[in-house]
Amino acid sequence: MTGQSTSQPVLGLRPNLAQFSLLVAVNGLVGGMLGQERTVLPLLATDVFGLASYAAALTYILAFGLAKAATNYVAGAWSERYGRKPVLVAGWLIAIPVPLLLIWAQQWWLIVAANVLLGISQGLTWSTTVIMKIDLVGPERRGLALGFNESSGYLAVAGTALLTGYIAANSGLRPEPFLIGLAYAALGLGLSTLAVRETRDHAVHEASLLPVERELTPREVFVQTSIREPALSSATQAGLVNNLNDGLAWGLFPVLFTTAGLSLTQTGVLVAIYPAVWGLGQLVTGGLSDRWGRKNLIAAGMLIQAAALGAIAAVDTFGAWAAAATALGMGTALVYPTLLAVIGDVAHPAWRARAVGVYRFWRDLGFAVGALLTGVLADAWGIRPAIWIVAAITAASGLVVALRMYETHGPERRSTR
Repeated sequence: MTGQSTSQPVLGLRPNLAQFSLLVAVNGLVGGMLGQERTVLPLLATDVFGLASYAAALTYILAFGLAKAATNYVAGAWSERYGRKPVLVAGWLIAIPVPLLLIWAQQWWLIVAANVLLGISQGLTWSTTVIMKIDLVGPERRGLALGFNESSGYLAVAGTALLTGYIAANSGLRPEPFLIGLAYAALGLGLSTLAVRETRDHAVHEASLLPVERELTPREVFVQTSIREPALSSATQAGLVNNLNDGLAWGLFPVLFTTAGLSLTQTGVLVAIYPAVWGLGQLVTGGLSDRWGRKNLIAAGMLIQAAALGAIAAVDTFGAWAAAATALGMGTALVYPTLLAVIGDVAHPAWRARAVGVYRFWRDLGFAVGALLTGVLADAWGIRPAIWIVAAITAASGLVVALRMYETHGPERRSTR
């Protein structure tokens, strides 16, 4: 009888279920760190700091988006060089000061600084949980895995936005809503340090099962993902526009709803509906993309988002806004995990983590683009015209996917490796 090593990594959801489930929980905490701001911070900008300009008020989203985009890019490279777990733990360490700054800040620049730290933390933690799940599950269940990952994060965004809106309505805008973020940071750091295991060996093992590919330089990975490779670049532009929409929703929706006469509690519900539907929907759409393919879900999702944004700009009642926010969440759920699955489908495991970093660089740059663009547009013409313009941009993005992207999963998949 010949002895064989029993330490070789095993790919698949079932054999890695315990670690996968832990990473789902950790990413829920990551999303909760973002959710603590969704309802409260836009109102802090106007009610506490007295910022009358939309562009000025949205500087925190601009800072968050730039910091997260840049960190996403390096997170992929660092996770290949140093391992996934150290990058994850570093992200949680950087998260700890964020709620404290949000509680104590007496000047707006400190709020902006807190969002720089939040962006860095989110770039390290969320990118790493995505990469680790892709490592664990292998190619067959990638869409399902990423659906669970993104669902946990955005359900936590929604739940925390709803909870902080309720707390703010009853206890004030500070400090109570941000104590939740402090608890999330402590728990996330503890779980990541003590319970999460390294997954880089799973990616190395998967790469060994595929044909040997020439090692790409960082510049080549960036160009392939951003411009040259049709599926990767189509996914990248759609990701940027998707998060442009989210930056708009984060920064302007609470102001739109409250100035229309809705209460803070009603505003918190509306702000939570969109990420809640987004989060729940991904439990279905990620796995659906494994069966039906990626391209059509992405194109349809972008067009649904465009229609929903147009509806939000056109209506002015709680019920109509709730229906439009539901549609916006449904469109985003079709798109979000599926775009990441496209990156995992096309990029070779040898450079996949870097490709994820490049994709997430462009995608989360959408926050910054959204904050800058919608702030300028809202100052010039008002919130509703700004939303109409973003709706048109979103429709154009969906058409780019329909015309340029090829199917990356299933029988229609092009051979790219």
